[in-house]
Amino acid sequence: MTDTSTAAPNAAPDFPQLLGHPRPLWMLFMTEFWERFAYYSVSWALVLYIVAQFFHGDPAGQAWAAGIYGAYTALIYAASIFGGFLADRVIGYQRSILLGAGVMAAGLFTLLVPSKPLMMLGLALVIAGDGLFKPNISTMVGQLYGRDDPRRDRGFTLFYMGINAGAFVAPLLTGWMAGHFTDSPMQQNYRVVFGAAGVGMLLSMLWFWFGRRSLKGVGRPLAGMEGRGRVLWVLVGTVLAVPLIYAMLAYVGADGLQWLLGLLFVGVAAALIVEALRHDRVQLHRVIAMLIVFVFSVLFWTFYFQFGTSLNFLAENWVDRQMFGGWTFPVGWFQSVTPLAILVFAPLVTLVWSALGRRNAEPSIPRKFGFGLIFNGLGFVVLVYALKDLLGPTGLIPFWPLVLCYVMQTLGELCLSPIGLSMVTKLAPPRLVGLAMGGWFLSLAAGGDFSGLVAGSISGEHGMTVASALSGFSFCFWALVGSGVLLLAISPLINRLMHGVK
Repeated sequence: MTDTSTAAPNAAPDFPQLLGHPRPLWMLFMTEFWERFAYYSVSWALVLYIVAQFFHGDPAGQAWAAGIYGAYTALIYAASIFGGFLADRVIGYQRSILLGAGVMAAGLFTLLVPSKPLMMLGLALVIAGDGLFKPNISTMVGQLYGRDDPRRDRGFTLFYMGINAGAFVAPLLTGWMAGHFTDSPMQQNYRVVFGAAGVGMLLSMLWFWFGRRSLKGVGRPLAGMEGRGRVLWVLVGTVLAVPLIYAMLAYVGADGLQWLLGLLFVGVAAALIVEALRHDRVQLHRVIAMLIVFVFSVLFWTFYFQFGTSLNFLAENWVDRQMFGGWTFPVGWFQSVTPLAILVFAPLVTLVWSALGRRNAEPSIPRKFGFGLIFNGLGFVVLVYALKDLLGPTGLIPFWPLVLCYVMQTLGELCLSPIGLSMVTKLAPPRLVGLAMGGWFLSLAAGGDFSGLVAGSISGEHGMTVASALSGFSFCFWALVGSGVLLLAISPLINRLMHGVK
């Protein structure tokens, strides 16, 4: 039987080129820039807002805030499964992106109201909208290239820089706004953060609306899916899904979501395997390889997502942030270290992969993932060292270990995340690339859910202490390095299942 996934490479439209890549890549780059600006504005502020607004600053609220953050992160990526399916089979990728952007903007502006129920409603709207947006813009990046185009990995890395440019600007701008537009220097104005995020999402939607003509049909609805009534039905379904998402946030939480995410993973895996069986043994093996890598992805994101919870609490309470002249480094600005490091190191990593590729020595996809896990673990060992040996007379650790932790995790992320996006477009059955991309984001969802549980354990009933942070971060280190070594050991087996995909 012919391997239909590789025998005839998918032909991409003949796009004008800019800096060696299809020109529409840069339009998608900026669309994602503004969406990530909105997302990361909320991401750095959410748990701090919850503790300040609903627990009046009491550290005992950290565990509940971490649980909400974990559930929010899990659901925002789990929704990508449904968004990918709807784009594949119902309304196409372009319409999904525009609809999702509008729903997200509505949710972000809802967060302006200082009410716990309305906070949950706003988060539910953001989750529903991002499910339609996130997987589909990544899928469209892959569709700008032919299946065997060697620039594909580098294109995804450049696109990933767009993601992180938005993530870099967001905490700097909104972190400054939160401290500047406030009545008290001891309090942060988180409402201005949410307002800025809503404006950023509107800019993302407008950028894509005016730029989509350059796509030459990429992402348009397939034959038989052109009717605008389909968009209305998807909007109605999205609105009806919001109360369900609200209930999962408010009443199910991170603990209960484990079962839901497990069922979703089984469903996605079954759909991909059934579709692969319609092709041949090679496609089936590739799907199995992809699913194995997804499991290790869950482990990576479980500890990486501590940046929004336990590392945030560490920065606020246990890091000496006093700079020269008595100026205090804003907590939110730590969240800009990772995207700044990505902007610095992503071109270098791309050059390294390219140079190794010319020598036929570029690491395979599972080996890159193994390196990513190990680098992530090395970030936590820096914090373990600081908490054991660098506590100052005020009980605080220096500024630099947390910064170095983020840099080490960035190197891990560059070995894993953009490669994962590209992997899906290479290994997934051609008819279910959107669903497979949703499966990739499901691995992030499971990681996000577990991250909330890990962070809640570190904070405990009374808030994070030096002892609880030391114990928790030690566990993070050993879990990451152990899984990274294991993945390196089984990489030859996974490479055989991939049948030549690099």
